[in-house]
Amino acid sequence: MTVIQNFSTSLSVRCLVACFAWGLVYQFDNTVFSDETVSTQPPNVILILADDLAIGDLASQNGGISRTKNLDRLATDSASFRQAYSGSCVCAPARAALLTGRYPHRTGVVTLNMNKFPKLTQLRLDETTLADVLKSQGYATGLIGKWHLGKGAEYHPMRRGFDEFEGFSGSQELSYFRYTLDVNGNLLEVSDQYLTDDLSNRAIEFVRRHRAHPFFLHLAHYAPHRPIEAPEPRVQFFRDRGLDQTTATIYAMIESMDQGIGRLLDELEHLGLADNTIVVFASDNGPDPVPGERFNGSLRGTKYQVYEGGIRVPLFVRWPGVVPPGSRDGVAHFVDLMPTILDCCGIPIDPKLAIDGASLRPRLENPALDARPKRFFQWNRGVPNYTHNAAVLHGRWKLVRPFVTRGLKLQDSLLPPELFDLKNDPSESTDVTSNHPEIAAALEKDLAAWCDRVEADRLRPQQADGSAEH
Repeated sequence: MTVIQNFSTSLSVRCLVACFAWGLVYQFDNTVFSDETVSTQPPNVILILADDLAIGDLASQNGGISRTKNLDRLATDSASFRQAYSGSCVCAPARAALLTGRYPHRTGVVTLNMNKFPKLTQLRLDETTLADVLKSQGYATGLIGKWHLGKGAEYHPMRRGFDEFEGFSGSQELSYFRYTLDVNGNLLEVSDQYLTDDLSNRAIEFVRRHRAHPFFLHLAHYAPHRPIEAPEPRVQFFRDRGLDQTTATIYAMIESMDQGIGRLLDELEHLGLADNTIVVFASDNGPDPVPGERFNGSLRGTKYQVYEGGIRVPLFVRWPGVVPPGSRDGVAHFVDLMPTILDCCGIPIDPKLAIDGASLRPRLENPALDARPKRFFQWNRGVPNYTHNAAVLHGRWKLVRPFVTRGLKLQDSLLPPELFDLKNDPSESTDVTSNHPEIAAALEKDLAAWCDRVEADRLRPQQADGSAEH
């Protein structure tokens, strides 16, 4: 077993430090804490992220082709945003936006292959993560699953606000049946479990360990990301329903994740924590087209593209007694989640760097409220080329600089921008630029200005201690 240096602090010591931060000393027993005990504490937070899960993968959205009874139950019990967007159409930049409240370009995380582009997938050291803030307020913080925001000791999750880490960097090739986990700095080879089930079990154990004081758990599942692998009995169920091997396996992967999430939610109930725990669920981007296309409603595009199918994601927020269940209109974006969670925890936002998002709490608590702020997107492989695969969304209108390629050989695109009216054309099938030239021109100006701003921020100098130079 290999040990990563500088992360040798034992679990027991970390837990005691977190306990004393709240003036609590407790034993790891099987006590179920009363509602009175729980209600005196700030809310716990569980942030669950799926990987390459489409909105159309949920049984409630596809007519029951898949099996996601627990996610569908969570959606029913939550505020569910009808128009929720990831921070990017690919995974690493999306995670950067999620954990910082800032557009990914500002954070330095602009592409996804950590081996080919190590410097373009590192979360800058002057960035503040959601875990940093919650940890500073006495929360026990843990990441279970995929990190994907930098390789190397200084970019390790336990240097970026997480007290505990049980997962993987996101740079290595792995099988769901044979994989290596970094468990608080120790490398653990696993060949007798299914990865998704293992991560779910570890999440449940984290909650049990920290049930006596406020905790933040980021459960970053790998499913249904490639490789496409699942236990054969689960796959066979979908094969027997007439689905092809790939789609059947993807739905089996999703069902495994769904079952684990269900067990986690049940554990919150068992421990008496459900009413004082904010549960957020989302996916990092749309479905991966490489294994083959599958149902995703009428949304155009896939992962890698800033069309709706690449960036529209499910987003559920459950907080019993505070957030009324039901649909929410208006736009929600990954940059909004950090300020939302801090707002719900009663923690003021005092970032070193400006936050791009805004708290969704008013809309969470009042379903009648609506908001459609301007939001931006861009991605290409490697150094950003803003002539390609970029978009600005404002109200019913969306301007897109068209996708060209997900490959490396990208030249400046000469394709004209396209304007879509999402209110009347949610599938982005008709370019209406000629009908609304003034709107297209205004949005193109906004997009160009945003590109200049975030690129300048991406290239800002950084001091040796990791802080930005101003």
